[in-house]
Amino acid sequence: MRGKLWYALALLCVLWAGLGYCDGYRSVISDGSRNIAVCVVKGTPYEMGKALGQLTKEDSQNMVGRLMVALQSEGDEFSNENLDKAWNATSPYMSEHIKEELRGLAEGSEIPLQTLQRSHMVPLVAEYSCSSIALWGPATKNGDLYLTRNLDWVMELLAHDFATVVVYLPKEGIPHVNVGFAGYIGCNTGFNAAGIALSEIGDAGKKDKPYNLDGYHFTMFFRDILYDCSTLDQALETVKKTKRIKKYHYVFGSGKEKKAAKLVAHAPNLDIFFENDPKDEFAPNVIANCVYNDEGRGAFPLIKKDYGKHTDQTIVDIVKAIPIKGDNVLGVVYDATTFEMWFSYAKGTTEAYLQPFLHLDVKPLLDFAKPMQPVVAKTDGTKLTVETPAPTAAPAAAAPAAEYKALDKQK
Repeated sequence: MRGKLWYALALLCVLWAGLGYCDGYRSVISDGSRNIAVCVVKGTPYEMGKALGQLTKEDSQNMVGRLMVALQSEGDEFSNENLDKAWNATSPYMSEHIKEELRGLAEGSEIPLQTLQRSHMVPLVAEYSCSSIALWGPATKNGDLYLTRNLDWVMELLAHDFATVVVYLPKEGIPHVNVGFAGYIGCNTGFNAAGIALSEIGDAGKKDKPYNLDGYHFTMFFRDILYDCSTLDQALETVKKTKRIKKYHYVFGSGKEKKAAKLVAHAPNLDIFFENDPKDEFAPNVIANCVYNDEGRGAFPLIKKDYGKHTDQTIVDIVKAIPIKGDNVLGVVYDATTFEMWFSYAKGTTEAYLQPFLHLDVKPLLDFAKPMQPVVAKTDGTKLTVETPAPTAAPAAAAPAAEYKALDKQK
């Protein structure tokens, strides 16, 4: 009965879309410990941003409030003045659909637009590091292309309390998924319905400061790629044409074409490596149908061990083996061929790699007329079993709204 009630509420939200309330709905994937919001939004960039803001209003307010109060208490690096300078430097390069979506998010979430602009500049001035692997063709049991992402960042910020997976169904552009956090539309990692999957590893450290921010940050041009690119060459061409900032590695894969590339993007320089390249920075530890960067944390022996037999589970095991321990906020495995994903967010002080990975098949979510019902996954510690449909509560707010409201008083 409760499952039917949840489904009815989801349908009601869809009906409200026609009345201008929201062009989206919110569901949830839960393992009994973590409740991960899954938001599906459609329309123009502004409409999708507004819908996302409405669907995540409380979470977005608390996420932005916690992030800004915590970072700004550490010193001047994340001051409003510095974040405004970052916005002024990078916004001329920003796509209009990003600006319009951000404007919609501000209206829907009732967070001042300038506050959101500042919070979206945090990755530009911050430093962090991660890892990524792409495997495909003869390297995997089914031939599909899998791409991974570990996000290793500051666990103490507890951004994972506001874990949010957003499925975008744009009026113009390719449907795509952004795996991130409430109140943030930039993309640290994601994939689209055309089979393009994206991952990033941060290389810029303290020695590179102050960063030159006169250019376009990856968290924004990743969204452009997901909107517009259906081939690996198109994705690579986007990067080549972009005036980039800071130092990063990227791993891009195409699930339809069954190929991938690793990019060493230390702006303004750009080096691109494909499979089994003797010039790869990790040579001779390279192999066919694979590119990767784990910063030397032991991925290659695991890649070789199950080469030709890799499945989502063996690749999840690699993701669990190579994070920066102490900082692992998020782990993701994409099957970019079938448009499925397995993912894990941290919970409290327990890192993502120590948690069960949840499964989401995105293909059914492309039909907006059939909203996703809540999913409850049960675990015995090693395996997950999924029961659906089943109701569960929406994620509870983990930070008081007072933190957000305090931002208006900050200079």
